[in-house]
Formats: sequence, structure tokens, C-alpha cells
Amino acid sequence: MEVNVTNYGGIITALRVPDRWGRIDDVVLGHDTLEGYLHRSRYFGALIGRYANRIAGGRFSLNGTRYSLTQNNGENHLHGGFRGFDKVVWEAREITQSDAAGLELSYLSREGEEGYPGNLRVVVNYLLTEENELRLDYFATTDKETIVNLTNHSYFNLAGGGTVLSHELTINADGFVAVREGLIPTGEIMQVKDTPMDFTHATQVGARIKAKDEQLIVAGGYDHNFVLRTNGNRLHEAAKIHEPTTGRVLEVLTDQPGLQFYSGNFLDGSIVGKNGRAYLQHSGCCLEPQHFPDAPNQPSFPSTILKPGERCQQTAILRFSVS
Repeated sequence: MEVNVTNYGGIITALRVPDRWGRIDDVVLGHDTLEGYLHRSRYFGALIGRYANRIAGGRFSLNGTRYSLTQNNGENHLHGGFRGFDKVVWEAREITQSDAAGLELSYLSREGEEGYPGNLRVVVNYLLTEENELRLDYFATTDKETIVNLTNHSYFNLAGGGTVLSHELTINADGFVAVREGLIPTGEIMQVKDTPMDFTHATQVGARIKAKDEQLIVAGGYDHNFVLRTNGNRLHEAAKIHEPTTGRVLEVLTDQPGLQFYSGNFLDGSIVGKNGRAYLQHSGCCLEPQHFPDAPNQPSFPSTILKPGERCQQTAILRFSVS
């Protein structure tokens, strides 16, 4: 395996893994040059923060104070705003371990950036291990109570081309966060049983994506946060995706309560990526371990509040194999 990471946006620009015959392909979408990430990116491969996903109306309250965030997705706040963590230059330091090699990225998000309270210090470690795993460890501290929701937004295509509709997906979740127009949570956790959202058993991504289901219609496909069967705060398998032609398998492990599954609905061929390939609808899919969208405005959702003296710490593992 080989992974390329740039300190602009913490972007995974390439992730090369073998298939069942040992042939190597790059299994993430992106661009060949920095210019593409600056002007034509849909968060390809990027670190997302301060808050991954959407916050309704770009507003939330904390300790009686109302905060207004930048509205970069209609009236809503998405993925940290106009200049989220995906668009900043991170300080970089190489990491070498006996069984892994990697990169430490760090960034100080100052109070008021995109409207957020507190000075937030973030460190993210990327480690490529001898076990064919890419491990991401996230750490954050603050000097003032704030909200944090971090993830990576890589688009995967284990075939190295075409669409992901024939990929076979399993998600370890019995429920998902229902959304309304604008992909804002309604506050309801709906059960996946007997719906097109049921990936408790391996199912092709495209098998039911065109079903006449209200949730699929409002999102234009899959773009939902699944409520994982967690194992306390310990790592657990969130999802597994298999590409039958190449035999490549990706398992996603996390200690987070949710997994955003996005089926590349907004890709429309207008973005030309690596090797001149136009990214059509469903050219890649995202499997993003994170907290729930709009949690600061949804008291029943797990809290994303970080206080001074505390440390936000989370881990995601991308484990590759073949079958």
C-alpha cells in the first residue's frame, strides 16, 4: 500500500492498494494538481472541521450565547464553512514507528474563525501500518467551550474506475438520522428494517438507490448519518465495502457514534479529476465516521461540546484486504 497526503487541507490525494491479483490501483477520487483542490473540489480526501456535516441555519447556542456561523450551503453551515479545515495549510511532521510510517498535522483554529467560539488546537496523525491499515487519530483542545466534529471526506472507488453502484456494502447500524429538505435532521432516528436504508447485510450500493423512498428522494440518493451499534467508546466495525471484480475490501473501524454514507449524488461529470477522468454521479462514495449532523441543535443527539481542560480524541481505521 501507498498513501499520499498533502498538508493543504490534510487531503489524502492518493491511496494505492492491490487487488486479488496484486495489481495496484488508486482507490480515492481527487486531482493531479493542487489547482484542482483549490477550485474544483467537493472535499475530495480532505480533513473536515470544525464541524463535519450540516448545522441548521448556521446557528447554535452554548451557555446562553447564540453563535452565528458562515452559511455556505444555502442558509446552512456545511463542513466548517467557507474556509474550513479542508482549505487551510497544516503544519506537518513526519512520524516513524517500528510498524508504521506517517504524518502528524497540526493547526490552531483561532476564536471567531467561521464564527466558532474558542481557540481550538487540532492534531491529526495519519499512520500507514504493516497490517494494510490507514489509521487516523484526531486530537483537539480548546480554551473556551465550543463544538467539534471531525472526519475525513475521502471518496472511495475500490474498482479504480466506473461507479460504485455494484460495490457491496454492509453498515453496522439499525437506525439512521432522518433528514428533511436541505439534508437537515428532523430529530427522528428511523429504523432501517424493511427500508432501502438497510445495509445490515451486504447489499449493492445501487440495488435500491432509485427506490421511491422519501429519504432517498430528498437526498438524491444516500447521504445519511447511520446510528452505529457502538461498543462503548471503543473501536468497532462501522462498515465494510467489497468490490467483487477486483476483490478489494475496505473495513471502516471507529469509536464515533455515527457514519455518514454518501453515494456521490452531487457528482455530475462537471469535475475532471485524476488522469482526465470526469467524475460522473456515483463515481465514488464516502464513509465518514463522525457525530450526528446538527447535534448542537438536537438535544437528543450525542453531545459535540468540548470544554477547556478536556481533550477530544477519536480514531478511524481504514483496513484494506482482498477476497
